[in-house]
Amino acid sequence: MKHLLSILSTLFILLPVYSQKSYYSRLENDTLAIGNDQIERKFVWNNGNLITHSLMDKAGDQVWINKSLKPDFFITKDSDTPTNFSYKSSEVSENEIHPDYLEVEVSFTLGTLDIKRIYRIYNNAPAIACDTYLRGTTNSIFGGRPANLADMKNIEFAEDMSSKQITAVLDQLNPDGKHWHTKTVEFYDVTDWNNNLVFETDVIPYRKNSYRGNLLFAHNAENEKGFFFLKEAPSSSVQLASNGNDFTAEFGHFSVIGLGVNETDIKKDEWTKTYSCVIGVYSGNELNRLTALRSYQKKIRKLLPGRDEMIMMNTWGDRSQDSKVNEKFSLLEVEEAAKLGVTHFQIDDGWQVGKSPNSAMAKGSFKNIWDNPDYWKPDPQKYPDGLHPIVKRGKELGIEICLWFNPSVQNDYADWEKDAQVMIDLYNEYGIRTFKIDGLAIPTKQSEINLRKLFDKVLEKTDNQAVFNLDATAGRRGGYHMFNEYGNVFLENRYTDWRNYYPYHTLRNLWLLSKYVPAEKLQIEFLNKWRNADKYGKDIFAPANYSFDYLFATTMAGQPLAWFEGTGLPQDALSISKLIKSYKEIQHDFHMGTILPIGDEPSGKSWTGFQSVNGNAGYFIFFRESNPDRIGIVETWLTEGTEVECSAIMGDGKPFTTTVGRKGVIKVELPDINSFAVYRYKIK
Repeated sequence: MKHLLSILSTLFILLPVYSQKSYYSRLENDTLAIGNDQIERKFVWNNGNLITHSLMDKAGDQVWINKSLKPDFFITKDSDTPTNFSYKSSEVSENEIHPDYLEVEVSFTLGTLDIKRIYRIYNNAPAIACDTYLRGTTNSIFGGRPANLADMKNIEFAEDMSSKQITAVLDQLNPDGKHWHTKTVEFYDVTDWNNNLVFETDVIPYRKNSYRGNLLFAHNAENEKGFFFLKEAPSSSVQLASNGNDFTAEFGHFSVIGLGVNETDIKKDEWTKTYSCVIGVYSGNELNRLTALRSYQKKIRKLLPGRDEMIMMNTWGDRSQDSKVNEKFSLLEVEEAAKLGVTHFQIDDGWQVGKSPNSAMAKGSFKNIWDNPDYWKPDPQKYPDGLHPIVKRGKELGIEICLWFNPSVQNDYADWEKDAQVMIDLYNEYGIRTFKIDGLAIPTKQSEINLRKLFDKVLEKTDNQAVFNLDATAGRRGGYHMFNEYGNVFLENRYTDWRNYYPYHTLRNLWLLSKYVPAEKLQIEFLNKWRNADKYGKDIFAPANYSFDYLFATTMAGQPLAWFEGTGLPQDALSISKLIKSYKEIQHDFHMGTILPIGDEPSGKSWTGFQSVNGNAGYFIFFRESNPDRIGIVETWLTEGTEVECSAIMGDGKPFTTTVGRKGVIKVELPDINSFAVYRYKIK
């Protein structure tokens, strides 16, 4: 390895000391260290083309020495010595979106390709993220297209003849060893078609193999310590420029592959961002592993009570589409929302002048939206005074008015600035800041770039008050691990009209996702169980066989979405307001913990639920589905032998104190099938 010339060391700015901040970076001679009080990653400088030397878990007193002599990032087979290398470190100040963090920028040039790696590290999280940017040109062919000689031009094209097929690597670590137990987790969105959203693969790495997923956990069976890679990208099945895999593992050597860009996406004079990658460390059991991951995920976007916590009502779930949407209907809906205790009322497709393809009134189009400059103005026939009367009444009742919006997809969102200005104008005129973003398609890198520009501009011009409900129901979209800084995920469309709403299905999707995705970032629906009850016949899992309170309870670990028209509910439904009122009192505190699934996977006949872990206190939600046992034996994330006091605050449970059994088991009693209980617990 080449050492830095001492004369160059004066060119680098050493990190100043920040009061009460544990993060740091230091470049000394040929070693760069980035860390905080929980993690440290050391690199051999290698003229900026960094090679990991070691990864340290400070809490677990564990150091892994990297056995690889190759740079962490691999994109070209050119063996050119890096040039134009530089290093700088600066603190990014806290704002309404994120806490403060340290940004460490390392850049260098390989031949005609400029590479910039920006590392992010936060306080109180044992993880280091890396954002990679490319500029210039490369003669490597990467991005997932298999090498096929039939696709090459003839020998007269010297440029093609010199091109080299490679598998690009975002990051890698080789701590060596033969006893790594590895889990990869693959996610699916496109929930209009998929109802099985999480797939886990457990392997003991042997010879080199490839795996799919956004997460890889590597656990060393010799000392019960490990690390994880998080690939901040869409779900594997819809990633850009993919060869079909996200990770490779070979004995003790782990790599993250798939950059999300082709060589043709790289521009000579403009930086292009690849998918990002995070490495984190932990010691101990699965709870330690998941808590380490979640501590990073919670840093990406703050969860502010007045902005991000919501119980939203959106009328589209009753399938009227835009046929009822007008001022009178909206005002009536706001009144019903207030009676229920809803905090946000969202007007879906139909508020605007333009007609979408989903219109029940006149089949419109999303093509060439800006041929009609009035497309995104409130329809003057439906809303003669604009949205002012709705917003005014909402404020009087303590309800925030929200809207549906579909960006102009044509030409890779070339009209992103016009789209952004629509939402900015709606914010300035009406104070509307929460938008359901529908109809997204991300087929190219340029479309992803322009979408980011759209969201960033709206955030900038609304003082970071905007919230985007990012629809995950169809198309190539951001999934669960990209665009997380912009809001939450609208998870699924389910309708009683088509008999595809089953409460345990929805509960199961939330339960499975919550292990790896912050539940508080997912909008989860409950429907009007009285509609279309006849269509379900004698189906024992039909919505009508559950109380309305129970349906709401299935959403509480996430952000509840009332997917119905309030004016279509029977009078009996209003009794849910008592439960919603109680829930609002704990909603934020519940969401501030690490929410994880407990019990058995929801099946319609399980004992199941969620636990919000926050030190020596937290919350439980228990569900007794259609299970014959009055007493459930539920595995939790508590430690065996712990004495825990549980105070009943919602549902049908009674307070109890118990000693936790093997595998975190506690006994819970619920008197009836399809019932639930919410407890606040405290470890004594």
